[in-house]
Amino acid sequence: MRNRPDGTVEALFEGSEDDVRRMVEWARHGPPYARVERVDEAEEQPTGLTDFRVTR
Repeated sequence: MRNRPDGTVEALFEGSEDDVRRMVEWARHGPPYARVERVDEAEEQPTGLTDFRVTR
């Protein structure tokens, strides 16, 4: 996930179909106090992600 300069958030999820679907559903509501206006989805080929990093 990353915040983009235009105020949108971009996320890339990889995993089982069920796990990805759950993450997309969570994204439709977001965390507490978030305002989600819409979620756009695009399917891509998995790249084999194996970790998660926080960068600033």
